[in-house]
Amino acid sequence: MRATVKGRVAIFYPQGFLDGNNASSFLSIDDIRATEALNIDMLLVSLKKVIFFNKNGLDVFIKLLISIRNQKRISIGLCDYDSLKFKTINAFYGNNLNFSLFRTEKIAELFTPSNKSDSKTVLLYNDDLSQRSAMAIELFDYGHNPVIAQSKKEFDEKKQHPDLYYTIIEDTYLGLFGQKIATRVTGNVIIYTVANFLDAEITNTFNIAYHNNSLNVGFRLFIFDAYKVISMNVHALNFFTKLASSAAEYNATICFVGLTFEKTPQIFKNDLEDAGILFFDNMDDILKNKELLQELGGSVATASKQTRTLNKALVNELPRFIDATISTIAMMTNAKASKESMNIQTLEITDTTNQYASSIGFYGDVDGMIIIIFPKAIAKKACELLIGEATDDEETILDSLAEFVNIIGGRAKALLGEQKHRVDITLPRTYGDVVSLMEMAQNKKGVQVNLSFEGSHFIFFLTR
Repeated sequence: MRATVKGRVAIFYPQGFLDGNNASSFLSIDDIRATEALNIDMLLVSLKKVIFFNKNGLDVFIKLLISIRNQKRISIGLCDYDSLKFKTINAFYGNNLNFSLFRTEKIAELFTPSNKSDSKTVLLYNDDLSQRSAMAIELFDYGHNPVIAQSKKEFDEKKQHPDLYYTIIEDTYLGLFGQKIATRVTGNVIIYTVANFLDAEITNTFNIAYHNNSLNVGFRLFIFDAYKVISMNVHALNFFTKLASSAAEYNATICFVGLTFEKTPQIFKNDLEDAGILFFDNMDDILKNKELLQELGGSVATASKQTRTLNKALVNELPRFIDATISTIAMMTNAKASKESMNIQTLEITDTTNQYASSIGFYGDVDGMIIIIFPKAIAKKACELLIGEATDDEETILDSLAEFVNIIGGRAKALLGEQKHRVDITLPRTYGDVVSLMEMAQNKKGVQVNLSFEGSHFIFFLTR
């Protein structure tokens, strides 16, 4: 069997009955190796022509796909199935699901690099909030415009109008162990998921540029979800020790959750603790302890010991960042914007009450950070638009604000892409208290643009 290549995706099509006895007759290691010469980012097995399958049959394919993923650092998975098959596959693998699932090939292609001018509007929903966020970020990353349903009810209502969307994304799962370590954000805590045996390969799978820019944006607490880690060697130990050392320059904290030392030398734990890394048995021990969160940096953002100066390359792109911001806010508020003033200065906020703020970083051909300060009333309005109902719950409003700023970051990235600049974006960091933002941004020189949207005032600040 040979793969069919569609864009940057290579797909195999087994057919008939698929079990442990005949799976190898459909797909061999030679078939897999034949894809090595192809310029692809994703390798999939389609279940479109499969009448029956069991776990033994799928295991044969998954093991072969993993072998090529480990060599080429590409995404792997299954596609072309219905809801029943999706549930069956999840039941087979449970928490050990370490590959992606795409309901259709059309959906899969959205999660690979494409022509930035070919932006697609898609409807997205997933019961798992971390999956939903990861998909939205990936789609923004590739220049698309995801409409994110916040509830099953909202999703079912929006599904009644399929003509509004290029496709509808459901029964889809992004594998946590692809070419990069999976990242999600809870509140203002970044959580990395790691698994299996940790060795020197972590230097390739961990996106250090993303991590460093997250520090610059204001994140101060990073948790490694290590429930599925079997062991680590000295190369991984050295990596985490250096990571903790660089975090200390930002007054940031790194924690491990769920890591056991049954097969890892106890001395490794001692060395990691000496480097400043903390260990916890359960995620809730941190996330549900508000006092501890604040102590560890999950609710504040102190200034870093490093300063970076504004440069010409960043200032030259200012119009594109402002365009992305204005168009997004106008879309969310139904209001026209006017620019009141623009100056190169440190961040200045005359009214720190009744304001929310968010920051998002970008890096690549140009690097820096966007900070936006919102009136709370407008943030609530944007939240209502995103979740479909009014709320006074601050955590919900800040989560919606983060998605709002994600859209701005995605649009800015797309506009930069039109100028042939390749950049990636971080997750947004939100601030329920503008004073905490000022502590993070103190002494950062940038371009401050004061905007007015029909009487409501916004501050846009571009810095490094």
